Amino acid sequence: MLTGFTIDSVIPWSVAPQQSRPPLRRTTDIVTNKNISVNRGRIGVTKQHYSSHPKTEMQLKRILKKVTKYKGFVFTNVECRHEGTADEFISVTIEPRKGSRGICPECNKPCPTYDTEQTPRWFQFVDMWAIPVWFAYWMRRIECREHGIRTEKVPWSNGKSNMTTELMQFLANWARRLSYTEVATCFGVTYGKVFRSVEWIVEWGLQHRVLEGIASIGVDEICYRIGRKFATLVYQIDEGCVRLLHVSFGRTEKSLIRFFVMLNKGTVGLAKRSLKIEFVCSDMWKPYLNVIAKWCGNALNILDRFHIKKHLNEAVDQTRRDTVKKLKERGKEQVLTKSRFLFLKNVANLTAKQSVRLSELLGLNLPIIRAYLMKEDFERFWDYRSGYWAGRFLDEWCVRAMRSKIEPMKKFVGTLRRHRELLLNWFKSQGLSSGIVEGLNNKVKTTLKRSYGFRTERTLEVSLYHALGKLPEPEFTHRFW
Repeated sequence: MLTGFTIDSVIPWSVAPQQSRPPLRRTTDIVTNKNISVNRGRIGVTKQHYSSHPKTEMQLKRILKKVTKYKGFVFTNVECRHEGTADEFISVTIEPRKGSRGICPECNKPCPTYDTEQTPRWFQFVDMWAIPVWFAYWMRRIECREHGIRTEKVPWSNGKSNMTTELMQFLANWARRLSYTEVATCFGVTYGKVFRSVEWIVEWGLQHRVLEGIASIGVDEICYRIGRKFATLVYQIDEGCVRLLHVSFGRTEKSLIRFFVMLNKGTVGLAKRSLKIEFVCSDMWKPYLNVIAKWCGNALNILDRFHIKKHLNEAVDQTRRDTVKKLKERGKEQVLTKSRFLFLKNVANLTAKQSVRLSELLGLNLPIIRAYLMKEDFERFWDYRSGYWAGRFLDEWCVRAMRSKIEPMKKFVGTLRRHRELLLNWFKSQGLSSGIVEGLNNKVKTTLKRSYGFRTERTLEVSLYHALGKLPEPEFTHRFW
């Protein structure tokens, strides 16, 4: 601060220019640097700049305006505060623009405003540099002609939640990569806030997703808890769109019917979406087959290659166990020790050592060897292009398998004959496979393992939709993740 002299000693009065502004008055007050700057500007004296670099400071208020677009509201005050023993946080005051009206939460129309809360309501925003940010706003009441008196709708919050929608989307998207507990620990929130954020974004996505144009679906079940607790999962497996459509607990007919009721909601008669489905991939679980035949009359139900090979491998493996048991009872040499995967793996996947040992075993006259040769011979079934000739081959193979007198193989033949027509549909669909479904089931298991399971079925349902549903999300001004 400059002291010891007056404005006369700094700026001579004689140099004051003739302009429309009132002339400077003589004063004996002490002149500061600020006053000198103002006076120089008025008399045309150029201010000297001692730095060649432009100013780059940016206010936090400007950053908030950049990443948010709250129409009808302004940020008025930003400060650091302490509340009791809590850590320091950033307090941001929001006020409505002068003359603006509150929005009705039911019809989204502006309505007359007649009252304001005495105390502010706090909303948590995304942290900035690990410093908590809270919005303070005094909520208003509105009077809607249609819905009566309501508390106004604000663009940064949904309902009565004390979290902003930006924070909920931020937490929900991180919850796809980490478990809920890890997200809560990393960002200083509770487990409940993370789950409510995921639940909110899933509910929004389910309300806004498009269910038109579904041509192919896959139906399968998973065991999500010890004690044979199953969940029925329905996927869309169209080319270019693979996603989870429905989660229903249990694997009964009612479990799958819930999906078709949801799918046909809002449609009647021939416009029902279930009638527009062309292909359905499923396993041979009878309750599923009954529901598909009833609700998807125009669809082609396919028993694909994966499930058939699974049952055939189980028959071969059971034959190996029975053979080992008989060899032990007769006291013969245990030549089949550690040979399980020799008979289950594809020939192209065998190592050199396994190929040598398999060649040695093929020279033995044992039931497992005959079962293995029939298994390899059955692979020719998938090479046919015509369903007619594939059916001819299937019938001949079943006759040979029945004559082998191997009980597990005879049981497998019974399964093939009961589902012969559905099996041949695989050729009509040009090889459509539910291998995609099995891949999605592995992602389901990964979601379960990442969180070491879920306590409630609701949490599991929300998490699966969030991870595999490819649901739409609300549009935001800025991406925080």
